[in-house]
Amino acid sequence: MTWDISVEGLNTRERQVLQAVIHCYVETAEPAGSRTIAKRFNLGVSAATIRNTMSDLEEKGYLYHPHTSAGRMPTDLAYRVYVDGLMERSRLTEQEASAIRREFHDQRYAIEDILQKAAQVLGVLTQELGVAVAPSFDAAILDRLELLPAADERLLMVLLLRSGSAKTIFVEVDNAFPHQALTTLAGVLNERLSGLNLREIRSTLRERLRDVSIHPHEDELLNIFVEEADTIFHGSSSDGSPIVLSSATMLAEQPEFSSNDQMKNLLELTERREVLRQALQDRHEPGITVTIGGENLDPKLSTFTLVTSTYVAGPLSGVLGVMGPTRMPYHKVVALVGHTSRLMSELAQ
Repeated sequence: MTWDISVEGLNTRERQVLQAVIHCYVETAEPAGSRTIAKRFNLGVSAATIRNTMSDLEEKGYLYHPHTSAGRMPTDLAYRVYVDGLMERSRLTEQEASAIRREFHDQRYAIEDILQKAAQVLGVLTQELGVAVAPSFDAAILDRLELLPAADERLLMVLLLRSGSAKTIFVEVDNAFPHQALTTLAGVLNERLSGLNLREIRSTLRERLRDVSIHPHEDELLNIFVEEADTIFHGSSSDGSPIVLSSATMLAEQPEFSSNDQMKNLLELTERREVLRQALQDRHEPGITVTIGGENLDPKLSTFTLVTSTYVAGPLSGVLGVMGPTRMPYHKVVALVGHTSRLMSELAQ
């Protein structure tokens, strides 16, 4: 869902009241009433004026109130206007920055380990669910590959990439092949494919191997690689790029998950992960991306906000961030996600 909206559509008082309602609701998880807003925020107007302004904001689709309460709550539209035009950009506290630095201090990890640490520290500092997806290897440049026997009808192919990463793939074959055949084929593949990225290999493999002349036994193996190129040299694993999540315990303790249905939906998202993986893999734009409630394409995410940022690892890029209910301290979360993604990029080089 998208809206053609702008903060310019609100007058000064409406902006002030809307911002106050959002701050109050994010902090308390309770609908905000006009008296509460008048007492907690120095807006310079009476509770009656605030109540009238809140009514105007409700008519415009920015607020709503549950039947059991006289207070009002922000809509997804309200959060969108807040993030785009009302939210003050926040800086990390020294304690938050130190916590992130300690997590990564003087260490070098495989990309998967760095992702796990990034998701973990984001989950702890935001009290939401830390999420990260490993980069696609499509743009990774092949340095060399190795072929090893894994079983009678299975080979292990190890792709050593110029970024320093490695990718392993099991290749199904019809029968066992002698070690010499594997060595010969690996030599041919390295000669023809080294220096190309995986996307180029998939699209040009047949043409690049067209004039290869080798023993018929080895040629049979070569044909397997030609016919299965799209699968063998795919940029991610067969079920998509790996997704990493922090513990969901702190998120599950928030009021939004007090009902069985809401908790069931959260558990399904964290256990099956396909929905989250797809949502993260679709984010290609650099910088911070915030999708709120109904803006998410999958209905299972319609009560959640995803705040993510891209990171780079050499020629590769991935996504990390947090998922939580639409009621979240956006200014703090955006600052933490942005800072962690920048640190992640530095460590992954």
